[in-house]
Amino acid sequence: MTNGSRAVAEGGENESHAEGGELVPGPFASTGTRLRAAREARGLSIADLATRTRITARHIAAIEAGDFASLPGRPYVLGFARSYAREVGIDDRAIADAVRRELDAAAPQPEPRKINQFEVGDPVKTPSFVLTWLAVALGLGIVVTGFVLWRSYYWPAAELPSLVAPAGAPARPGPRPAPAAPPAPAQPAGGPVVFTAREPGIWVKFSDADGRQLMQKQMAMGESYTVPGEAKGPVVWTGRPDALAITIGGRPVAPLAEREGVVKNVPVDAAALLARASAAPTVPPLAAPSTAQR
Repeated sequence: MTNGSRAVAEGGENESHAEGGELVPGPFASTGTRLRAAREARGLSIADLATRTRITARHIAAIEAGDFASLPGRPYVLGFARSYAREVGIDDRAIADAVRRELDAAAPQPEPRKINQFEVGDPVKTPSFVLTWLAVALGLGIVVTGFVLWRSYYWPAAELPSLVAPAGAPARPGPRPAPAAPPAPAQPAGGPVVFTAREPGIWVKFSDADGRQLMQKQMAMGESYTVPGEAKGPVVWTGRPDALAITIGGRPVAPLAEREGVVKNVPVDAAALLARASAAPTVPPLAAPSTAQR
């Protein structure tokens, strides 16, 4: 059997046929069939072609069988096919184009892209009535809130009065004179003597005329101490006489000093304190005591 008749038997009449002893590929022959027919027409085996092209016999057999997927990659398929074609006397460019077409035809086609378009008449894709009103209410709330914030920051609350009086308007009266100060209250005749700390951490020590200690501590702010009425000649020792408010019978009297400084053994009975006071008290009102009077 000749090469041509063997090719017909193996590939069918549509692949190749013998013409004058030479194998001619048919119009529907694949690229591998055309290459194999040209190789056999030249009397070359796969081993001979592998030696000449330095392409392994396994790859040559894969090209002839059209099994391009078993080759390393597309560039190798094209390169091997062109080398094969040049060796058997076929136009390598035409073979390369044919191989490209077969590769493109064998490649899986991408899935068509689905575009979900909004359809007005589709009830599934149309927002519900409640959702629509919620979106409208949210938009109105944002607008109202923005307007309130803008008005509070950038809109004046009231217009400023004019500095120029209108023509024919009566002149505004001038400031009224301050009322006369009330007469100074009479000095308290007597009563319990109470010391109250106007600042935190005021150290004080109270003793009597015999040197017996009545009280010694750091008074908290607002804390009060009542000098015992039965104490004989009570005196005080402190470094902050200006921070001690004094009342006699519930009425304030002048402090022991107007500025910070150590005072020692200063009499603090009612008579001695009243003798020191020469004017109406100017001490501001006291805060509520933090501890009970002792």
